[in-house]
Amino acid sequence: MTSRPLPMVLFALASATPLALFALGILWGGVWVLAALVYMTVFAALLDQISGLFAGDAPEGAEFPAADAMLVVLALGALGLMPATVWAVAGDSGLSGWGRLAVFVGAGLWFGQVANPTAHELIHRSPRGLFRLGGLVYCWLLFGHHTSAHRLVHHRHAASLDDPNTARSGEGYYAFLIRAWAGSFRLGWAAEDALRARRASKPGLHPYAVYIGMAAVCVALGVLIAGPLGALAWIALAAHAQSQLMLSDYVQHYGLLRARLADGRLEPVAARHSWNAPHWFSSAYMLNAPRHSDHHAHPTRPYPALRLPPPDQAPHLPWPLPFACLLALFPPLWKRAIRPHLKPWRLAA
Repeated sequence: MTSRPLPMVLFALASATPLALFALGILWGGVWVLAALVYMTVFAALLDQISGLFAGDAPEGAEFPAADAMLVVLALGALGLMPATVWAVAGDSGLSGWGRLAVFVGAGLWFGQVANPTAHELIHRSPRGLFRLGGLVYCWLLFGHHTSAHRLVHHRHAASLDDPNTARSGEGYYAFLIRAWAGSFRLGWAAEDALRARRASKPGLHPYAVYIGMAAVCVALGVLIAGPLGALAWIALAAHAQSQLMLSDYVQHYGLLRARLADGRLEPVAARHSWNAPHWFSSAYMLNAPRHSDHHAHPTRPYPALRLPPPDQAPHLPWPLPFACLLALFPPLWKRAIRPHLKPWRLAA
């Protein structure tokens, strides 16, 4: 039987349901908080074990008129959920200590695994309004520089030693995190400087001034919501969300490097230079982010249309992407588990 592609309704339900559960949990606590956390962890992991569902590709050239509208809804939801979560965690929300912890952990997972792919899709859109909305979501996560670094650095240098967000074989996640965060911030700034130099007549406001200024605004909002603890909660939530993004980058290019051609240039990015995951439910709520090879081949392709390369053309993770990211938090375990799956692709490269 031919496997069906993910329908738009499933993308919407999978990604927006936890947003609604967290909103109810923040308002009423109790079972709603638990339901939201379970959804982002146990429930998603169990559904991913039903293999073969919605693993197909959309027809080439298919259009998805609702795709961008859904991104806008999710982005606005993220902009509202962050201050609400800060209030729930650090303010006079009435939640118990365990409830506050559950909201913090669960909402941080949603920001990293749903809001991040949402912003990522938006910054690849041509309309300036959509692009700016994606950048605002990243600023809300105190990660505004990713708007520049992802497009101008990662997409150019992915799967090479020139890309700070490509993990080397044998490199642990925590060493990668420090190197990649600092490297992408620095190289993204340099790339924006180069763009400004080429359009010196109309340079405009430097994007990094916006990113840094918005970070200050967010921390100030945290203070207004719940005092100094509110600022700390906003920073901690942002760090939690950023860790999900960095884990995805770490896993999705781990150990895969492009070859140097005789003229010194890198070979073109191919399907074999990204890890993919065929698991249907995490693909639904992560907006097909696990179909990473096709995104690098077609950065502007809408997320419902991203295609899953066959396992003989690109490496497939044996686990859902969120579980692979969990493994990566334990470097010795990750390296031992991924080594046999990486070996044939290192030889192929």
